[in-house]
Amino acid sequence: MRLTEMVSCSGCAAKLSPSILAQVLGGLPKQPFDKNVIVGFDTADDAGVYRLSDDLAIVQTVDFFTPIVDDPYIYGQIAALNSINDVWAMAGTPLTALAITCFPKKGVDPAILGEIMRGGLETLNKYGVTLIGGHSVDSEQIMFGYSVTGVIDPDKIARNSGARAGDVIIMTKPVGTGVISTGIKWAKAKEQVASKSVETMLTPGRYAAEAMREFGVKGATDVTGFSLLGHAWEMAKASKVTIEVNSRAVPFLEGALELAAQGMLTSGDKTNPEYVGDDIELGYSIGKETRSLLFDPQTAGGMLISIDPERAKDLLARLRENYSQAQVIGRVLERGAHSVTVR
Repeated sequence: MRLTEMVSCSGCAAKLSPSILAQVLGGLPKQPFDKNVIVGFDTADDAGVYRLSDDLAIVQTVDFFTPIVDDPYIYGQIAALNSINDVWAMAGTPLTALAITCFPKKGVDPAILGEIMRGGLETLNKYGVTLIGGHSVDSEQIMFGYSVTGVIDPDKIARNSGARAGDVIIMTKPVGTGVISTGIKWAKAKEQVASKSVETMLTPGRYAAEAMREFGVKGATDVTGFSLLGHAWEMAKASKVTIEVNSRAVPFLEGALELAAQGMLTSGDKTNPEYVGDDIELGYSIGKETRSLLFDPQTAGGMLISIDPERAKDLLARLRENYSQAQVIGRVLERGAHSVTVR
């Protein structure tokens, strides 16, 4: 049996519905105030940030998911980058990681787990992240990922509440990994399409983090399970602005529109629109397949970066040294009737 065929869920990352998650988190008791918490879960940022001193804070995140490719080594690589990217999205520097492993005791060759962990470990090592431990459980559903800790200067954090009216929005990577992963599972994705998707997922967010530090970016988020529009919505809500997305400027992965037309969709095609409700205004001219890709859950996706238009050209040139399809996809407006509008 192929690795992706072992996935029992229809979502590329087996995430809980964001609307359910928001409902649960909203019902939790408030934590005691801690002045050192710079970024908590209240703004749905990519990672938490805790101040240790005036010039040093730690960045913490965790992410794990089901197989989205059939090669266990590549799956491990993607899982590692997907987790590290959350630290880079805050413009932080990742340092250590703890592995999270769900794997069945029986029925699956343990050598597969060895390859998954090897791919993850070699990727951590490649980007200077040290594995210091982990936890494993017996589970019929294979899942793998990491909790990653990094450091950052408290005055140089990029967060999703940092978008300002007048900024433009840059997307660093094309979207479509969710539908392509579904296409891989059902053997509908062509080899070239699958290969390009993997190549995109294996392109690290480190270069974007370096560019954000260089240009003093204060507003950013990475695009993962809640989709491009879901994460743009979170950024707009946290920043108290409206983000206008130009759907024709959004870069899509090769073959993604065709797979969406074939119905190779994830559960996020339903749950992500439910999450944002009617707070996103979609233009009448936007086709069904384009809509699906805008709500498509991403794994190791690109970053949305908010920056002053006078600096956007230079930042975009810098980003394109490593992200060939980086593109300005929208702009930030004063708060309007909707958090996000798509034209």
